[in-house]
Amino acid sequence: MPEHSFTLTELPTVVEQLRHDFPTTRIFTLTGDLGAGKTTLVSEFCRQIGIEDEPSSPTFSIVNEYAGMELVVYHVDCYRLENIEEALNIGFEDYLERGDYCFIEWPAVIEPLLPSGVVHIHLSHPAKETGEDRRILRVTTPAT
Repeated sequence: MPEHSFTLTELPTVVEQLRHDFPTTRIFTLTGDLGAGKTTLVSEFCRQIGIEDEPSSPTFSIVNEYAGMELVVYHVDCYRLENIEEALNIGFEDYLERGDYCFIEWPAVIEPLLPSGVVHIHLSHPAKETGEDRRILRVTTPAT
């Protein structure tokens, strides 16, 4: 799934495909403008794996945790982090090492801390100004 165009009503199918394409991946980065659908994608992912909490943007808390019966999802927003030291001070490496799902918004500042195998997801909403619901999802994986 390198690039896919979708509407929000099609998001469940998009997330199913991501889960199918990356069944063992636990760390995903999310980039895209405000309103592109990053938190909405995390919300649908959580719903599909049985987490009942409704995800919200972690902009101010930096890390939101959603726990299900068997799985945990960490939703991290690095937008306000100034440098890697700030990420280390909040225990960022612990989130990466737990083996749980971790969705990281605005990952540029912590890029050197990311392990191999991370899946990068870029979301865009090119027709936002016209009110059209269509989004573009582009997936990249590091060369191995």
